[in-house]
Amino acid sequence: MDFERAVGEVWAAAKPHIGAGKVADYIPDLGNVDPGQFGFAVATVDGEVHHAGDAQVPFSIQSISKVFALAHVLEGDDATIWRRVHREPSGTRFNSLIQLEIERGVPRNPFINAGALLVTDQLLADTGDACGSLCAFLAAETGNPGLTWDPEMAESETRSGNRNRSLAYLMADFGTVLNPVHEVLDHYFRQCSIMASCVELARAGLVLARHGVRGDGTRLLTKQDARRINAIMLTCGTYDAAGEFAYRVGLPCKSGVGGGILAIVPDRCAVAAWGPGLDEKGNSVSAAMALEAFGDITGLSIF
Repeated sequence: MDFERAVGEVWAAAKPHIGAGKVADYIPDLGNVDPGQFGFAVATVDGEVHHAGDAQVPFSIQSISKVFALAHVLEGDDATIWRRVHREPSGTRFNSLIQLEIERGVPRNPFINAGALLVTDQLLADTGDACGSLCAFLAAETGNPGLTWDPEMAESETRSGNRNRSLAYLMADFGTVLNPVHEVLDHYFRQCSIMASCVELARAGLVLARHGVRGDGTRLLTKQDARRINAIMLTCGTYDAAGEFAYRVGLPCKSGVGGGILAIVPDRCAVAAWGPGLDEKGNSVSAAMALEAFGDITGLSIF
């Protein structure tokens, strides 16, 4: 596969869509991000990295962090979290309180906000430092020892995070939260504020393309758990547009409202695209177009 050529063709296909959509201004610091940026990167299991555009510019990975949080929770125990979080698409907004109330504090899946809060809660219980453990993992997998979270972004998340507080306290009322709610929220806001570039995200995503094996050859996940994370990314990773992404892209994807999308091609590569402008579902317009073009150009799909 000539990935260098493919990346160039993806850049050309995505270029007319750069700047489309609307930045997530309900988080103040995200509202200040230049919507005219775009990056695309492919990291292969053989160690190659190909990229275009602003692929080395760090951005707030937001909900993409949920993939790595879930991986770390499953590393320790692949059963406990599934007694607290389901694995079904939500069909509602990623921060819906109504669905959580009806289902008595058990979130539909680990990638909507309520489910991700419980995953962070579990990781905090397991490690004592949920955000710190994620940063250490990403620093190792990306080769960037300075990779961390942005305090200003985290503070912005905290100021605008009333809906997440509501979700967390509602779940606590149902008895599904292990740690003090304010501690869970603190780690969650910092986790969402982790900064990484497309190149770094693609490198980190290789742990799933390699079926749970880290860059140093050690195993983070069983092959079965890596497959299951990819499955949940496909069905739940792009909010309530997962069916559309399966149709258009044909790969497991996880998006974030910072404009990034991570896609996995098992046995081949991990792909990261970034464009700050979002559609009405909360997914990047230009990144989604780039991933669709990538599938069309390379023929790579899980189907």
